[in-house]
Amino acid sequence: MPPSPWKTLSTRPVYANKWMSLREDVAQMPDGRTTIYGVVDFGECVGVLPFVDGDRVALVRQYRYVFGENQRWEMPTGGVKAGETPEAAALRELREEVGYSAARLEPISTYYTSKSICHEIAHLYLGYDLTRSALPPDDTEFFEVAIFPFAEVLEMVVRSEIRDGMTVIAVLHAARLRAT
Repeated sequence: MPPSPWKTLSTRPVYANKWMSLREDVAQMPDGRTTIYGVVDFGECVGVLPFVDGDRVALVRQYRYVFGENQRWEMPTGGVKAGETPEAAALRELREEVGYSAARLEPISTYYTSKSICHEIAHLYLGYDLTRSALPPDDTEFFEVAIFPFAEVLEMVVRSEIRDGMTVIAVLHAARLRAT
């Protein structure tokens, strides 16, 4: 039998900006005790692993403030805007970050990026039949774009050189699909 749900007794907004919000809840557990629970809400996000041909993918590299790194490659990713479908967001991010549009998106995974204190749902796609079609990047994004053989990208994942969870999951799904 599944565990009993917790009951939210109160919720208090703590902080918000255009990318995320933080709230503090008081929740009653199944045994009647209460606890404080912090929840960070990021909404939905998307990622696209874009195949420029049968064997090569486009990746981006940018400075990642939280980890103070600028050397790691990742696939185009970003948030789903209000009123936007995940597919439309994926196509927009692809155009903003690598300058391509995909004629075909193949959904490969929808998952929770963190199951305990973060509310964020990620939708991952493989992008095919690309054509050049750039949009300007967001005002906080500065990219380097490169094309890599897929086999090299898979090795970068295996060696933990690529550490972005969305990219790791997409590359492993792509490898699985390519092997069948």
